[in-house]
Parts: sequence; C-alpha cells; structure tokens
Amino acid sequence: MQRYLASCHCGNVKFAFCTQVDELVMCNCSLCTRRNAMMLTVRRDALQILSGEDSLTLYQWNTHAARHYFCTRCGVYTFHQRRIDPEVYGVNAFCVEGLDVAALPVRKMDGRSR
Repeated sequence: MQRYLASCHCGNVKFAFCTQVDELVMCNCSLCTRRNAMMLTVRRDALQILSGEDSLTLYQWNTHAARHYFCTRCGVYTFHQRRIDPEVYGVNAFCVEGLDVAALPVRKMDGRSR
C-alpha cells in the first residue's frame, strides 16, 4: 500500500490517500462519460482531505446516493463516494501527483445499466 497526494487544478483542494494501485476504472454512466474521468478505488477511511474542504461542492442526481465532489474555484472533479458501495471512493486519477496513468490497465465498469 502506498500513500498518494492529489489536488484539483488550482491547488485549492488537496487530499491524500493510501491504496494499492493496480488498475484504473472507467465508468460509462452519464456523468462519468461527460467528465471523461478515470478513477482509482480508495477505501473511505483511507482518504484524507488536507486543505480546501470548504471549497468542495457536492453534486448529486437520480437516487442521490452517490456524492460527487468538485472544486468550486477551478471546477475539477476530485473524487466521489460510490452509490453501490458507500465505503469506497472513486478518485480522479488525473488529480494524483506522479501517477503514470498511461502505464495502468483500465477496467470498464457498466454504470449506465445500474
């Protein structure tokens, strides 16, 4: 397990997490498709917001079970709490410092049918 640092584009929201990165997840639900995100899976208790928590805005739709967070200043999607498993976050892989996204395999998730 490794510790990673991540932030939004403007650096206002900074967060850290510990996880084993084996793959990226690409979901085909309407929101993930439009934001073109690839995510890492992180346990809820492993994610820590270091700064800018007051700059996060919450977006919910449909069942209002999933919680999608964006920086209010630069608009970047940072992470979301999953509807199917609220103990797990999807973290925007492109926010993670030093992560070689191109070197990781991508698992496709069918969020559209759920």
